[in-house]
Amino acid sequence: MDVPFDPFAGPGPAGQAHPRLDELREAHPAFRSTAGRGFWVLTRHDDVLTALQDPATFSSRAIAVSDPNPPYQWIPVMLDPPLHTTWRRLLRPFFTPVAAAALRDRITRHCAGLIDGLVAKGSCDFVTDFARLYPTTIFLELIGLPIERFEEFLAWEYAILHAPPSSGGRAAAMAEVAACFTELIADRRAHPRDDLVSAATSFTVDGRPVTDEELLQLCTLLFLAGLDTVAAQLSYIFWHLAGHDTDRARVTADPDAVPDMIEEMLRAYAIVLPARKLTRDVELHGCPMKAGDMVMLPLAMANRDPRAVPAAPSSVDLDRPPTRHLAFGAGPHRCLGTHLARLELQVALTEWHARIPDYRITPGERPLEHASLVLGLDTLPLSW
Repeated sequence: MDVPFDPFAGPGPAGQAHPRLDELREAHPAFRSTAGRGFWVLTRHDDVLTALQDPATFSSRAIAVSDPNPPYQWIPVMLDPPLHTTWRRLLRPFFTPVAAAALRDRITRHCAGLIDGLVAKGSCDFVTDFARLYPTTIFLELIGLPIERFEEFLAWEYAILHAPPSSGGRAAAMAEVAACFTELIADRRAHPRDDLVSAATSFTVDGRPVTDEELLQLCTLLFLAGLDTVAAQLSYIFWHLAGHDTDRARVTADPDAVPDMIEEMLRAYAIVLPARKLTRDVELHGCPMKAGDMVMLPLAMANRDPRAVPAAPSSVDLDRPPTRHLAFGAGPHRCLGTHLARLELQVALTEWHARIPDYRITPGERPLEHASLVLGLDTLPLSW
């Protein structure tokens, strides 16, 4: 079944992407998109989960449907086991619950400072004035990049992950990122500091020292994931809360319940549209998928599948019993930064609602959302 589904069509009114994915899931358990070079889409929870757990068939050597033969190999997300397992083991100590908890005070101070600077203004564009700034500074400190260059870094990240593939800006931004990290890696090899890149220079892989090229691919992945995903997730959470007074009041009234509330938001507004490259021919739901084809596995389709979440799966229900979701993926590539991301989201909701409990989408304004590798809002004008 061919379907004209194009996740890269450009920004549109916020709130349309997830319902559109719901419609496609209910119409087709699997289909072939005619966008770009063409790719397959699995829409149901169980099929998405199975694919994520089967790297031997659904390889991570390519993870974007728009780039089936990438010249790069971001580490560890574009590695398959067993090499992926080696890198995952090396990186795990930096992303444990204990490692994340050690950053709580620093994250809270940074978050509170950003919000305090907005309170008196009475309005802001949440995406540009908070969501993109908040996790960026935390990430730059973790990896060892200069905070004063964050606007430059954000521009590169947007060009790589969100600009249309035909724009030409992606290659230029990738070159800038490579040059930046090549310089950083050389500096940290010569002058180690207390940051992740310095620690990574001493890694050994299969009994040999890690190479500069491997460090570059690792840094590029951490850069893109660290600057984009939490910001995108925050944009949907606050877009929802701005339009749902009862849910917003509950966040303010019961900060202790914020972690469970976030899990429901993560389930309902999953943002990642991962893809895999088939290593062999597969037929699913009558679709003849061939080795070398790209297969998209939209996490939002899986999370909102009524076959997995039977009670109003497309709605946010803060009274819903804890529900296992795939917002952070599954299988060997489940998000390494899960604990840090959850902490950042929890701190943001708690600190914001302690200072700005009552807000709304600015009348007359229309928030916009985009889709690429990651769903997210480009604009979210809020007033209070």
